[in-house]
Amino acid sequence: MDGNRLDPIKPRKLSQEVKDRLISMIEAGEIHAGKKMPSESELMRRFQVGRPAVREAMQALENMGLLSIRHGERATLRSPSAQEIIKQVDLVTRHLLMSSQENIEHLKEARQLFEVGVVKIACNRATDEEIDQLEMQLQKMKDNQSNSHKFRQADQEFHIMIADISKNPIFAAISRAMLGWLKDYRQAMLGVPGLESLILKEHRLIFDCIKAGNAEAAARALSDHILRVNARYRKK
Repeated sequence: MDGNRLDPIKPRKLSQEVKDRLISMIEAGEIHAGKKMPSESELMRRFQVGRPAVREAMQALENMGLLSIRHGERATLRSPSAQEIIKQVDLVTRHLLMSSQENIEHLKEARQLFEVGVVKIACNRATDEEIDQLEMQLQKMKDNQSNSHKFRQADQEFHIMIADISKNPIFAAISRAMLGWLKDYRQAMLGVPGLESLILKEHRLIFDCIKAGNAEAAARALSDHILRVNARYRKK
């Protein structure tokens, strides 16, 4: 590019401009969650655009999980859950993982650090009832040692329950997403002789640490477990 020339400014779609302005209105607190958005006619007058631009912008916000649109009614501003927000990046993340084995390794590393932090919080917040439920999940793993598919499902739910025990919905949403993204890349380990018994033993140690309220021991046990599992996956 000629250093004395600037790249030309590309015109933006009207609907994109309307969408950005609507987001600015939301961020400025002009509209609150649960409240109705201005009508299409009001927005057309305010932004001096046609109905198609307004409708396309509103549809984009609905796709983002910010609006609830029903036929014949004014759109309502939603308060999306952490689960819904994480879902927005699901397809892109799966594409990222498919594009490179290195990205899968990066995700495994991120999961290890993430779960170590979460289990510490779970240790400090777990109720007696939640401890009992986690132990029941551990029993479900034990009962399904002869069924690799059901065992793996119970294993995954054990980790998700720890995130739930943290009582942080963002942790819970990220945990579900990470395990879902890694699921397809864990199938190679199914059926490895003796693997279920070893994983069950490691989960029992994690559970015992959580039950005792020993956050540091739980973090070490969980970290060692995930690192060993990741090493086995690479070896396989």
